[in-house]
Amino acid sequence: MRFIVIINKNVYFCGMNEQLTILKGIHPGQFLDRELRRRSLKSKELALAVGEHPQTLSAIIRGKRAMNTSLSLRIERNLQLDEGLLMQLQVFFEIEQEKRKQASQHHPDLSKFRPALFWDTTIDRIDWTNNRRYAIQRIFERGTEGEILEAIRFYGTDTIRETLSECDSMHNTALKENISKYLYHV
Repeated sequence: MRFIVIINKNVYFCGMNEQLTILKGIHPGQFLDRELRRRSLKSKELALAVGEHPQTLSAIIRGKRAMNTSLSLRIERNLQLDEGLLMQLQVFFEIEQEKRKQASQHHPDLSKFRPALFWDTTIDRIDWTNNRRYAIQRIFERGTEGEILEAIRFYGTDTIRETLSECDSMHNTALKENISKYLYHV
């Protein structure tokens, strides 16, 4: 079976595995909402058709409640979706949530950084893994020795070198000096 997936107004034609790759990390309710709109169905109609309370289905569509196996199978049968699709989306969503939780707990010693260094954001909300390039570049451009050393301890010299080699602001004098001083010292 082939699917049409629309993301940000881009149309993708794909099979089940390709669809899962594209949809990984979204709540199954988001997929279900889009599917209902595509078919011009109301969530209340679907809820009644699958023997579920409309409030339950509405909470799933809003992402306030998790999909369960029994309901997933009933919806998939009613909408003629591949069996297990909604539960796979639920599992991938939960994995993504756990990864975000773990990433938020994996960070350098924040007490070593001045709040002014990251004036444009809340320092304890930075995802230090996904925003590695931003954090490293900021620290090496404007950081103190202690902040730079903490970044090196946290990320490691190789990761910082690799990240900064992709940096497009190598014209910054402080950045070049700090790279030379802390990463390529003899």
